[in-house]
Amino acid sequence: MIRVQREDFDTGKELERLSAGDHTIGGVASFVGLVRDLGGPDQVSALSLEHYPGMTEKKLAEIEAEANRRWPLSASLVIHRYGRLEPGDRIVLVATASPHREAALAACHFLIDWLKTDAPFWKSEETPEGERWVEACAEDDAATRRWR
Repeated sequence: MIRVQREDFDTGKELERLSAGDHTIGGVASFVGLVRDLGGPDQVSALSLEHYPGMTEKKLAEIEAEANRRWPLSASLVIHRYGRLEPGDRIVLVATASPHREAALAACHFLIDWLKTDAPFWKSEETPEGERWVEACAEDDAATRRWR
């Protein structure tokens, strides 16, 4: 399941829903991304995320489908927020459920690595020096390459 939304989410409720009633699930893995108050050496007072509705959901669904092709998942969930967020706010929830923990953990790791580089979101940070766009990061690209 893919959701792109402005509003916050309740991690506990979302994880509960992911596996509700499915007693074949042996493991649920999750990752919650939070806004940091540092962007490199600079203080960040807010992070703004923009996206192109329709295109974003389509790309996220492609990434999720690839995870489901690679691992035997019972369920998966990606919730990604957009809009203006402040330090400590939740940005993203990625969760996977599988009969076996290894598949749930690997698929969750795969999803968050791919979202970081391939999800069509544009991010800008508010700093004391003004607003600036967040550039791609070499470490994120390297993390995604290992799954190719």
